[in-house]
Amino acid sequence: MRVIMGIASLGSLWAVLLLPLVFGVPTEEPTFEESVASNRPKGCQRCCDPEDPTSSAGPGHASVSPSFPYVMPEVRPYINITILKGEKGARGPSGTPGKPGKNGTRGDRGPQGVKGDKGQAGNPGSPCQLHYSAFSVGRKTALHSSEDFVTLRFDRVFVNTDGHFDMATGRFVAPLRGLYFFSLNVHSWNYKETYVHIVHNNQAAVILYTQPSERSIMQSQSVMLPLAPGDHVWVRLFKRERENAIYSDDVDTYITFSGHLIKAEDN
Repeated sequence: MRVIMGIASLGSLWAVLLLPLVFGVPTEEPTFEESVASNRPKGCQRCCDPEDPTSSAGPGHASVSPSFPYVMPEVRPYINITILKGEKGARGPSGTPGKPGKNGTRGDRGPQGVKGDKGQAGNPGSPCQLHYSAFSVGRKTALHSSEDFVTLRFDRVFVNTDGHFDMATGRFVAPLRGLYFFSLNVHSWNYKETYVHIVHNNQAAVILYTQPSERSIMQSQSVMLPLAPGDHVWVRLFKRERENAIYSDDVDTYITFSGHLIKAEDN
């Protein structure tokens, strides 16, 4: 009996020595949880005994791996993405511009800047050439027309710059080419016609006319004329079917004739 037990003990020793050669050396140490689970007491078991009958499952259950203190490692692949990342590429072309947005609100006015330096003086301009020509004359004597034209002459001077109005002939003589303005004021006579022309050279420019009436009233006429140097402007009366006359007296001046240069055309 002792011989048989010695042989059995010797066979168990050889089995323990041959286990690493049969199943291989573990490539990874078991974790703490796996070591605890494997070191739990399962009761005494001989090497020649069959597997734990309690672990045997009936048909349809997965078989349990043989119990030994080493667990096969689980292989999990790992790819380092940073190794696969390439170099930064060149900048691509610009895309199509988008639609412009709405205009924003206007901002506040900024502070006033520093005053700049004074600039250089410009070249002197051409001297101004001012031309004047004006007259204003009056008459205190009444006048009746005859069978022919009668030139209206004046006996009082209000303004006559440079003597351009000839008091002897009753005519204004234009000194410069340009645009002139003229005005005539007369007083009509009771029950008589008042028919007067403002004449440019020998052509009637405008007419001042009043029908016969029991009342005498003031009448006026004005005109602008383009004149050349030496042109004449004057006033005349003439007879028609009825008697033609203008009223005045020795006290007040009822008749006036005035004119002045508006714009000269000469350089």
